[in-house]
Amino acid sequence: MILHGNTFGSGKPFIILHGFLGMGDNWKTLSRQFSELDYEMHLVDQRNHGRSFHSEEFDYELMVEDLKAYCDAHHLKDIILLGHSMGGKTAMSFATKYPEYVNRLIVADISPRYYPIHHDAILEGLTSLDFSIIKTRGEADKALANYVTEIGTRMFLLKNLYWVEKGKLGLRINLPVLKENVSEVGEALPIHATFSKPTIFLRGDKSEYIGELDEVLIHRHFTDAKIETISNAGHWLHAENPKAFYDAVVQFIKM
Repeated sequence: MILHGNTFGSGKPFIILHGFLGMGDNWKTLSRQFSELDYEMHLVDQRNHGRSFHSEEFDYELMVEDLKAYCDAHHLKDIILLGHSMGGKTAMSFATKYPEYVNRLIVADISPRYYPIHHDAILEGLTSLDFSIIKTRGEADKALANYVTEIGTRMFLLKNLYWVEKGKLGLRINLPVLKENVSEVGEALPIHATFSKPTIFLRGDKSEYIGELDEVLIHRHFTDAKIETISNAGHWLHAENPKAFYDAVVQFIKM
């Protein structure tokens, strides 16, 4: 099975991998800007997310092979690969296992280290949505607000809503499997994994995902890596300060 990807533009292949509970379409606005610089954009939905296939299995080893299969199916080599959060972990793992596919690597606000589970309230809230009662996006938002108070996070999560059939809403994500395997999202990059091609780690100045101790680990795994901080941004740095994020990415890929 091949992952779903939204593809547009022409030129050098540029793949973007979303984070946990997201989808490729979250990156559509920035990607349109990148495509204007002669890049063929691929906004890829990872397994159990977006419009990609559902599976009972979910871990980074599988997601790396999913991405390889996608690249092979679309005859993509020498790619620019950008991943945010969980997508950044997939991107790191892919680059270290299949470096011949990757020209440059961009990792958005995630480190190679292990992260403890911290999605409990979100997953509980999504599980609580009863679509036999909830008939509108507004009703879904109101129900989810009991678990997720931050409106921006709720808007992001509710992008997973779709019409299963007329009058019946559902979630595109494979919620039961993602809940059961949520611990996989925080798994560390294998200790001996390395990548020697140009790499940039972008972190939000208000985020705690990449700290000083992470910098040593990053340089151990990625020997040609640099780390830059995006101002006025947290973990969703590409959405919170899109101009600074765009500028940093373009400067890196045009070097």
